[in-house]
Amino acid sequence: MLFPKKVKYRKWHTMRKNPLKVGVATRGVTVAFGSYGLKALAAARIRSNQIESARKVLSRSIGKTGRLWIRIFPDMPYTTKPAEVKLGKGKGDLAGYVAPVLAGRIIFEVDGIDETEAREALRKAGTKLPVKTKVVAR
Repeated sequence: MLFPKKVKYRKWHTMRKNPLKVGVATRGVTVAFGSYGLKALAAARIRSNQIESARKVLSRSIGKTGRLWIRIFPDMPYTTKPAEVKLGKGKGDLAGYVAPVLAGRIIFEVDGIDETEAREALRKAGTKLPVKTKVVAR
């Protein structure tokens, strides 16, 4: 799974703006490396294990001839408190890392395979993510 090698602060403050309600992305919105990409249609926080699950599906589908690019990286930590614990007593323990994704962001890109295979592989990968996605071409 993806996670940062080193972080300056183990726990982050909760963001002021809710990433689920903010606007559209301005960075990473075009297919830059491959021929086909998977675009997020809504904002979400994608966990590192969800990215890994989608990556496995893609790498199986494209085989050895295809090339894969992951355009997001989970560097934002999230914390959770154990079940049935009363409120107070500080912030919860680190549970993992998420990548905040805004609408319009390209998540994955593929190249080196034909269009039908690429579209099917990206569609399968999109089912592993907690956000509605669309397959786009360069």
